[in-house]
Amino acid sequence: QVVLAESGGGSVQPGGSLRLSCAASENIFNFNDMAWSRQAPGSEREFLASINVGGRLTYADSVRGRFTISRDAGKNTVYLQMDNLRPEDTAIYYCRARVLSRSYWGQGTQVTVSS
Repeated sequence: QVVLAESGGGSVQPGGSLRLSCAASENIFNFNDMAWSRQAPGSEREFLASINVGGRLTYADSVRGRFTISRDAGKNTVYLQMDNLRPEDTAIYYCRARVLSRSYWGQGTQVTVSS
């Protein structure tokens, strides 16, 4: 079974930074792509960023220029570097891996941005 484990969340001031990690139970190149999404209370889950097998990067407009997705295949890990965080970034952040039409999700890590 594919297991994804997010970590690195926490509480930060506006303008601060966090780096989230998503550790996969197997080679990340087994997946067509991997992505980060988030869900705030009362809101739908929102796509943030993805990286595919070939390294193509995709970002949502809401985070482009502030967030960076990257990977370390040797550690079976995908990262999300988040800079210049805003209160509206407060949410649970989820990692997703896709194999064809099947998606696997982690349990999420909480990010809180407040003064």
